[in-house]
Amino acid sequence: MKNNNTQNPSITTLFKLFNAPLHISNLLSLMLFFFFGLCFGIILTFHLKNISFNLQFTQFTHFSHSNATLADVSYLATQPPPPPPAELELGLELETTTPVPEKVGLKNYLTVPEPMHDMTDEELLWRASMVPKVRDYPFERTEKVAFMFLTRGPVVLSPLWERFFKGNDGLFSIYVHSSDSSANVTVPEDSVFYGRRIPSKDVEWGKVNMIEAERRLLANALLDFSNQRFVLLSESCIPLFNFSTVYTYLINSKHNFVESYDLEGPVGRGRYSPKMAPTVDIEEWRKGSQWFEMNRDLAIEVISDKMYFSVFHDFCDGQCYADEHYLPTFVTKMFGETNSNRTLHFVDWAKGGPHPTRYTRNDVTEEFLEELRNDKSCEYNGKENQICHLFARKFTFHALDRLLRIAPKLMQFNL
Repeated sequence: MKNNNTQNPSITTLFKLFNAPLHISNLLSLMLFFFFGLCFGIILTFHLKNISFNLQFTQFTHFSHSNATLADVSYLATQPPPPPPAELELGLELETTTPVPEKVGLKNYLTVPEPMHDMTDEELLWRASMVPKVRDYPFERTEKVAFMFLTRGPVVLSPLWERFFKGNDGLFSIYVHSSDSSANVTVPEDSVFYGRRIPSKDVEWGKVNMIEAERRLLANALLDFSNQRFVLLSESCIPLFNFSTVYTYLINSKHNFVESYDLEGPVGRGRYSPKMAPTVDIEEWRKGSQWFEMNRDLAIEVISDKMYFSVFHDFCDGQCYADEHYLPTFVTKMFGETNSNRTLHFVDWAKGGPHPTRYTRNDVTEEFLEELRNDKSCEYNGKENQICHLFARKFTFHALDRLLRIAPKLMQFNL
């Protein structure tokens, strides 16, 4: 008979396992395994819950937005259309908000800047020197005479000039350069001289800056394309004829009026500097009055000149008076065929000295003015002419009252 210890071997083995002593190393391994499993379970559970919550929130948001959109559409569909604007009810078209581009044409190019502008001399001369190659003007214009006053201060004989210009609007332009640039001159708003002063700089008698002032006046006057003749005047100048006579004489002239002659002696060739050669030789040296009259073509050449002006700027000093030599020399050498070599300004040098005769109140008589008007020793457009001088100088402010009494009637101004 078999022993009871011969039972099922598997049961015996399991019993032995539980009854076996637990080693410390095995216990630690089991604890670590349990702790790791616990942590993994917690993390996995939290992650699954978060995914489920986000999915539900997204579905809810989409559903709410869809319902809101459908509600808005349903509301709008039930509302009546807005009333038409008043313009449509009246059969009028609504104005477009699209800006209409400005028409590009000659207007901006032909617009004349105000006399008192912000251009420098370099900018002014550059702009004024622009010349169109097409000689025919593509717009209607009336030719004007530019009267350019180079003064120390105000135009002291302006009341007489007011009478001269009266009734001839559109046929003249006025420009005033005051040598005393700091002078505060008040001009009435109803005067033809109001607002006609250009940006000016100080000028010294006999210095090169006198030529700079003349070029500044010419350049400003050239900005107006209607100006065709240019007259330089001083504050002591007066007209000897009415405006109509002066205007016709200048507009119809075939020549320029820049006095020029060759003079031996210390006040002629004696003022020449050999340093001016070879640009200007002694045989080309000329003298004449600074008070000129010229056409537009010559005026452009004068303000554009750098070669001859630079020579006078550098070497005409001391006893060399640039205003008496620059233009006579330059014009005779470069444009002599267009020049009459005489001036339109009467002046009396009979008493000698550096300055001409000055006329005061007692000198102004009807006989004296008639004498100035009737000089017949000149040519005009190649023929003998009864009018040689259109202007006269030097008249003082004290002669103004008699000039106002005698000249307008004698010269037949528009009263």
